[in-house]
Amino acid sequence: MSLTVETVAQEALGLPISGRALLVEKLLASLAGETDPIVERANLDEVRRRRAAMRSGQSKLIDGPKGMEQARTALRK
Repeated sequence: MSLTVETVAQEALGLPISGRALLVEKLLASLAGETDPIVERANLDEVRRRRAAMRSGQSKLIDGPKGMEQARTALRK
């Protein structure tokens, strides 16, 4: 069976969120080359902290265009 990006993506989207997050980390690491394990651990800890904050209601997600608008406004100040 020949794998295509689309078939791999379809399979990956069926993974639980933790599996998808791990897959993203591995794909990004393969693009970036070698990463410092200390930096990688710090990034993973931050992702987990932010996910927990979102799940607990301490923070909320906003859509992309609104986030970009807020970032541009903050940079103009």
